[in-house]
Amino acid sequence: MKTQKDHTAFLAYLRQFAGDNILQSEPELDEIVDRFSVVTLKKNQLLVAENQVCPYFCYVESGILQHAIVVEAEEKTTYLALRNSVTSSLNSFLNKIPSRKNIKALVDCQLWVIDLENFKDLLMNNKAFHQFYYNLIERQIMLIDDYRIDLLTLTPEERYKKLLATEPKLLQEVPLHYLASFLGISTRHMSRIRKNIG
Repeated sequence: MKTQKDHTAFLAYLRQFAGDNILQSEPELDEIVDRFSVVTLKKNQLLVAENQVCPYFCYVESGILQHAIVVEAEEKTTYLALRNSVTSSLNSFLNKIPSRKNIKALVDCQLWVIDLENFKDLLMNNKAFHQFYYNLIERQIMLIDDYRIDLLTLTPEERYKKLLATEPKLLQEVPLHYLASFLGISTRHMSRIRKNIG
């Protein structure tokens, strides 16, 4: 259900990735905003559960969404989607197949969401959305590549310091055990690193 919410932050995010011809794209940007709906998730509520089809591609206006898998009865955080970012279980969403992960609200979240039919229609017929999505995916591929290399080449201390430098919001907003899992570090080791680095 559509609700009358302030779309200032979402529109600013779209403009950030929509390319250089912003002034010519204003009607297209308005159409994008109109196709998205506002959804609220309460703390611990799931956007998608493992083995269910992800219903939405979404922009996180407020809150934090945790991507997680369960390995040998232990939850492992694979990604943290913060305020002012977009997220989805993308393979599940695009291909209508069961998700391999859970996406859960760590705190109350306000999301702008779009279903697959509207998403594909915008991608085909709205140049601003097409450019937005292309630029977004290109950036995400580079970030994922860096993250994978960091896991193989940096020590836990170096990974923590890099996170401290590049994503200080994570350290302020996300509980320690989620961050430790995300960085591939035990919670105990993470506590020692934080104590030593300060």
